[in-house]
Amino acid sequence: MSHPHAQDADIALILEGTFPYVSGGVSSWINQIIRAYPEYRFAIVFLGSRRDDYQAFRYQLPDNVVHFEEHYLYGHLGAHGLPARRKGDREAFELVRQLLDRFENAGGREAAMSIFQEITRHMEPGGKLQLDDFLYSERAWEIICDSYRRHCTDPSFVDFFWTVRIMYQPLWMLSKVARELIPVKVVHCASTGYAGYLGALLSRSRKIPLILSEHGIYTKERKIDLFKSEWIRDNRNVFQRDPTELSYFRQMWIQFFEWLGFFCYDAADPIIALYEANRLRQVTDGARPERTFNIPNGIQLSRFVPMRAKRPATPPPVLCLIGRVVPIKDIKTFIRAMRRVVNQMPEAEGWIAGPAEEDPAYAQECHNLVRSLGLESQVKFLGFQKVEDLMPRIGLTILSSISEALPLVILEGYAAGVPVVSTDVGSCRQLVEGLDDDDRALGASGRIVPIADPQRLADASLELLQDTATWEAASRAAIARVERYYTDTMMFDRYRKVYEDAFARSAEVH
Repeated sequence: MSHPHAQDADIALILEGTFPYVSGGVSSWINQIIRAYPEYRFAIVFLGSRRDDYQAFRYQLPDNVVHFEEHYLYGHLGAHGLPARRKGDREAFELVRQLLDRFENAGGREAAMSIFQEITRHMEPGGKLQLDDFLYSERAWEIICDSYRRHCTDPSFVDFFWTVRIMYQPLWMLSKVARELIPVKVVHCASTGYAGYLGALLSRSRKIPLILSEHGIYTKERKIDLFKSEWIRDNRNVFQRDPTELSYFRQMWIQFFEWLGFFCYDAADPIIALYEANRLRQVTDGARPERTFNIPNGIQLSRFVPMRAKRPATPPPVLCLIGRVVPIKDIKTFIRAMRRVVNQMPEAEGWIAGPAEEDPAYAQECHNLVRSLGLESQVKFLGFQKVEDLMPRIGLTILSSISEALPLVILEGYAAGVPVVSTDVGSCRQLVEGLDDDDRALGASGRIVPIADPQRLADASLELLQDTATWEAASRAAIARVERYYTDTMMFDRYRKVYEDAFARSAEVH
């Protein structure tokens, strides 16, 4: 597939594992943002894990995407063949030791960030700390061995050694990407992590503004992934493990992502959250309060309003979870809830509308659970679907996630007049019950339930579906809330101001 290439662009969008390869969520928002500003020329830098993890584009690139490039974090490590013997630069590796000491002793974030920034400069092409020095030098070996001896009781040294390589090697690749990217006036990242690190490199090296928009908090989401991950080995035996302690491997990864977040927060201005709880989390994680503010998601009302007239006279007995079939969406809780729903409402159906390719093992577990509960006729895996086709046919949008930000799927349901039953994550309580007195006066547009509680999820759903008056009241509140607070025009106006301010600052420097 050929991709557009240009000599320059207005805005570089740095995207990690989202648009255009992954559908829904953040990707839908990115697609909205690009298309909302045809006057700006966008360059997309897509960062993925491995090339084989991504297949075809899920979105067609808008016409104002004039440049697209993709880079994969976990490719080949270093050079082929036998590497040459090398000592490693004394000054550069002394900075690495100082940084590790700061990490281990906690506190002193500003001093550690200064060292981190200096090391990053040495990692640039031509600097004193090149990738082959990290992979093959004597000083790098000494630091890795010393760190293992002092801290590591759970993994084997071989596991530790390769984890360190896999964790840090992408930073050199990103430094090269930052050096070679076409000229742009503004950088916009949709997360911290590796994308945020690249955004900060571009901002610092080129002296251009960096905008950070976080839908979820990257470090929080990575912690959830790390807690649930099975690929991080823990070689301690049952007598060595303290259930209150994280394995050192997990601590390493968490600390690493936290520092990538600090690095991005230090460079970004503004730092945008979807809602107040996440803004406060950003401040706790190192963002300067004066740089932070909220811009909630918004949707195109005209796309969904016609769906209201297509609805049958009474609420369809269909509960629909629209989302990827992955652990963070907790599909299994929805399936278990459906067993209780069907027991009391035999005509009910549960639809799971979303791609299952991202985590095939988890998807298979979900299919197995449906069979074990005898729900093959009631629970249907539909794959990716257009929401326009779904909304007139469903009675409830279900969100059983263990982590969310401000889900577009809830707003899309609202615009079509569909109430929601959601777990108490992210901004979902705000979306269902209202943010302030004026918002709460509109009424509840669904129900909020605890995480991983199939009984409460089922009972809340039955309450709405079995009482038409209650369902209709929630539907009216949903429509009123989305029309008053969550339209795309409101969001676009605020982001247009963000971009205009950034271009003005860029012009002052250049």
